[in-house]
Amino acid sequence: MTCNANITRWEGVGICSYLLINFWFRRVQANKAATKALVMNIIGDWGMSVAMFALIAMTGDLDLTTVFSLALLMEDNKLSLIAILLPTAAMAKSAQLVLHTWLPNAVEGSTPVSALIHAATMVTVGVYLLLRASPLLEYSSTPLLIITWIGALTAFFGALSALLQNDLKRIIAYSTCSQLGYLVMLVGLSNYSTSLFHLVDHAHFKALLFLSAGVVIHALNDEQDMRKMGAGFYLKDFILEVAYGQYLFTGGNAYYMVMSLPLIVLALANILIGYLTKDMFIHLNIHLT
Repeated sequence: MTCNANITRWEGVGICSYLLINFWFRRVQANKAATKALVMNIIGDWGMSVAMFALIAMTGDLDLTTVFSLALLMEDNKLSLIAILLPTAAMAKSAQLVLHTWLPNAVEGSTPVSALIHAATMVTVGVYLLLRASPLLEYSSTPLLIITWIGALTAFFGALSALLQNDLKRIIAYSTCSQLGYLVMLVGLSNYSTSLFHLVDHAHFKALLFLSAGVVIHALNDEQDMRKMGAGFYLKDFILEVAYGQYLFTGGNAYYMVMSLPLIVLALANILIGYLTKDMFIHLNIHLT
């Protein structure tokens, strides 16, 4: 029952992401981006399915407690096969190199949808899978080496690609690819607690970045090309000064805008949660190593 529920959640994340990316369903580019995300994740689902079938054949169960206890009795080649198939599933969900192309195109959805997808839904599932299956990875060194290289190359490629973009949301999307590469690389280095810490922190600041981009795009009349930003700032500054100069609640509200409130909340959460939990994760990692 638990296994069926987990499989349903795994597939449900992909379906929900498909529907969210295709929010503007009348736009051809949104249709293509949603379809690409679905196809890429089916590739990852193949790796997940084969790994599950292999675990059932070897252990007769998918309960992780049972699998971990029997892992030491498995043959090295079979254990390595499972430990390589699981990262294949994670590569699709967490947009690692080669299977990353769906993530930059996912910005075709609305900006709040981009904030959700890039911060806390599908992109984190793959990393969580690797963290949850870490005992299997530790029993074989080859998968950890592969995971480290995949994460490092993804981090470098994502950062390099962001330098060549003009679309504000695509720049942040490639930043997500780069950060996910760091997360996967930490898993490959067996630094699981730090990876989990960065996973939580990344959710806050990535949502903050995308919502901030949405505010900028909205203020510039839905313009996303950074090469065209800046026009009309004299008049816009004057309008904001007039609103602020009223010294009334209504004028102050118009000056600060309601869209900035979620940004303030996320900024505080990013600072406080990181400050309050850093020692717990770092000290835990030190004791484990």
